[in-house]
Amino acid sequence: MSLDLYLQAQVTFPMNIFQHFLSILLDELKALQAEGVLGSEIVLGKVAVEPPRDASHGDLATNAAMVLSKAAGMKPRDLATKIAEKLTATGHFTSVDIAGPGFINMSLSDAFWQGQVGDVLKAGTNFGSSNLGQGAKVNVEYVSANPTGPMHVGHTRGAVFGDALANLLEKTGHEVCREYYINDAGAQVDVLARSAFLRYREALGQDIGAIPEGLYPGDYLVPVGQKLAADHGDSLLSQEEAEWLPRVRALSTSMMMDMIRDDLAALGIKHDVFFSETSLHKSGAVEETLKLLDDKGLIYQGVLAPPKGKTIEDYEARPQTLFKSTEFGDDVDRALKKSDGSWTYFAPDIAYHFDKYNRGYANQVDVWGADHAGYIKRMSAAVRAVTGSEKDVLDVKICQLVRLLRDGEPMKMSKRSGNFVTLREVVEEVGRDVVRFIMLYRKNDATLDFDFAKVTEQSRDNPVFYVQYAHARICSVLRNGTDEEKGFAGADLSDAALAGADMSKLSDEAELALIKQMAAFPRVMEAAAEAHEPHRIAFYLYDLAGAFHSLWNKGKDHPNLRFIVKEDRDATLARLALIRAAACVLAAGLEVLGVEPIEEMR
Repeated sequence: MSLDLYLQAQVTFPMNIFQHFLSILLDELKALQAEGVLGSEIVLGKVAVEPPRDASHGDLATNAAMVLSKAAGMKPRDLATKIAEKLTATGHFTSVDIAGPGFINMSLSDAFWQGQVGDVLKAGTNFGSSNLGQGAKVNVEYVSANPTGPMHVGHTRGAVFGDALANLLEKTGHEVCREYYINDAGAQVDVLARSAFLRYREALGQDIGAIPEGLYPGDYLVPVGQKLAADHGDSLLSQEEAEWLPRVRALSTSMMMDMIRDDLAALGIKHDVFFSETSLHKSGAVEETLKLLDDKGLIYQGVLAPPKGKTIEDYEARPQTLFKSTEFGDDVDRALKKSDGSWTYFAPDIAYHFDKYNRGYANQVDVWGADHAGYIKRMSAAVRAVTGSEKDVLDVKICQLVRLLRDGEPMKMSKRSGNFVTLREVVEEVGRDVVRFIMLYRKNDATLDFDFAKVTEQSRDNPVFYVQYAHARICSVLRNGTDEEKGFAGADLSDAALAGADMSKLSDEAELALIKQMAAFPRVMEAAAEAHEPHRIAFYLYDLAGAFHSLWNKGKDHPNLRFIVKEDRDATLARLALIRAAACVLAAGLEVLGVEPIEEMR
């Protein structure tokens, strides 16, 4: 998306100040091109305006001289001098300084920053939203767990990540489809059916003894067995497996998906589409998709070498139907058929992604568990091959493992599930908001420790408490603002009224630091959306909460800096406007994460 189109799209949304000043910088660079200082053929696309690494250097920094000097045939500092002169003449900056080999640092007036408070209040929780995506369609597929039991804590992380990413993309102008791929055609579903049949026999009064090795032992299948008994009586007992298996499989899968939907609802997660793998097979989509690859000359009969560095006793060098995955960046070509002639799991996966593409999703995000990391290259290769797209269609995000701890010790397994801790158990113990925030307070590809003691303690070390406490504190102060004894009875503290406060009263460095932190939010939102990294929002909210708590603590030490000063109504209204704006940004960020902005801590 070009900067011109981006800026046009921002008319209805709050300003991303870094993009705003980038547009001003580009205007001045184009002026230098017109004057012959820079060649007209020089591309300006790598020029950026960002926060300086050290806040003491100013408010904005640009790499313009560094990235353009070679093409311009000038030393970076000489070009930086020319650019700095142009920027100074615009009148937008209180200072423009050259640092190091040619970086340019710019400072803005206090009045500029003070004006940001009113802008935030006018936008409310819409602050940070943008038209960055220009309505582009994005399919985010997440969870997609085999329908063989309840959600466990490993699924939780991917569920929260995918949902928050979808929220983030929607807030930045994308049209998002939230999708769940039901793996209901594999061998594991047959294992589920056999496990359910065992519980069916149990429901009829038979002694089933210990659950055999290889079947699912969890108590969650007891209701499935009872339902089968209620629907069929003992009629299934006289049938061969080939006859009862499809019926039991259909009911078992349906009931497991109902359970999964309920588990996800406990986390506040809903999907727009539940796509069945079985439907691909029934429609002939797998055959059609692979014929397309065959017509492109990308399928052949060949023999794969054994995996490097591994000894596989039962490895058999035999001719296989192979996809030329190596032509699209994979390490080896990949098998499409098993020895019995049935499709490998890879074949329907190709058809599924092609189906998404044909539904209009040239932008696809898959959220996978850590055990699928080795599958990325082949899937990316297949998507590139079948779509023929010149740009990458698929972005795979891996969510690493979650280690459950209690006071630093590993958690024991769940009795209900048989061999894992369920999502529902975690949510019921600590609450949805805690689970969601903590799952996002670490980059998705890093292992996460979830300690039940630490995530519920009320301290700065617990990020969800620290952020929610900031919002609750602000709400408490605003309630006091109209209290007859503590504040100004009858004062209008609506966002519209506060936006008209005298913001020049906000001159302390801690007040300005909070404003600057808030003003960075649109940039953080857009960067997080482009990188598909919602954890950046959680990190940002922690820093914003820290800026607010610092200002609160400063007021405790300096009474004249308290939010409510009975002797100074104008300063009070300005400070209440400031913290109300901070509450709006906190709420906007928490909305992306799917966490409630609490108004009162209990």
